[in-house]
Amino acid sequence: MSLYNPLHSVINRIILEGGYVNAHSHLDRSYTASPEAMAKSNHHLFQKWKYVDDIKSESSVADFRERIGQALETQKFMQTQAICSFIDIDPVVHYTALTAAAIEADECKDIKLILASQTLKGVIEQEPRRLLEDAIDGIDIIGSLPGADKGKEAEHLDIVMSWAKQTGKRLHVHVDQLNLPSEKETELLARKTIEHGLESRVTAIHSISLACHPKKYREEVYKICKDADLTFISCPSAWIDHKRSEIIMPWHNAITPVDELINHELRVAIGSDNICDIYKPYCDGDMFNETRLLIDSCRIYDEETILNIVVHNGLEVLGLLDK
Repeated sequence: MSLYNPLHSVINRIILEGGYVNAHSHLDRSYTASPEAMAKSNHHLFQKWKYVDDIKSESSVADFRERIGQALETQKFMQTQAICSFIDIDPVVHYTALTAAAIEADECKDIKLILASQTLKGVIEQEPRRLLEDAIDGIDIIGSLPGADKGKEAEHLDIVMSWAKQTGKRLHVHVDQLNLPSEKETELLARKTIEHGLESRVTAIHSISLACHPKKYREEVYKICKDADLTFISCPSAWIDHKRSEIIMPWHNAITPVDELINHELRVAIGSDNICDIYKPYCDGDMFNETRLLIDSCRIYDEETILNIVVHNGLEVLGLLDK
């Protein structure tokens, strides 16, 4: 009698489909962890945004190529068929990281590298906005970080959505990353998507704070997201290390509420987020680990659903099914 192993079964199907799709990462920062930086890994996310500037300012095209190339080789070894990497474009690094990433995207084999713009310095100030606008032709997906323009998130979204409309490119937006009930960025993103007529072209990355809200609010947001045909990317290990808090909120895991999104017929893909850097120094980008964490934390046991999350939905949100 052969023993049934559901994990082996779904992994075999993923491999038969070409491998994992890592729908979100930051390969230009990969392998930048150091003994000196380890102490800073416990600092707040907003502080880490500033810490990476030193590394970026000291890195050459060759440095970025070495790190990105190593990450791609590792992803290939781990059976990843396609990966999307946000690439920093700002007054600190200018186009150095993007130049390196573009070379690697052209030269890498057996894995598809999709490039998105990271707006770490926002889009409202003139210099970072000009740099991003001039780089749009060199990226595949318009990336966005509304939190970089704190207090002006709606204006930030108006700007990046205008770029998406002008170019026809997809838009991926970091929202609700901090696991706090004060965050309502997913709702804002869905409403702005409808306002700009970008239904089915916008993807929310993380949306962790959705789970912090009462069920009534969550249900309302899911309906708006459905109207916006918003898609999602969950990076399961990205915020699993969230520190304890005394804030009272519904009991939940510090992960995108994927089980509820699926129940509302919203499509979800999966990503690794940061790899061996100040954000996640021990993360190796293994999509098997990300998949296991998602399965166990959200109790997603249906094989077809897992296959959609890990492969098919990833291809969709990266625009690889459009081609």
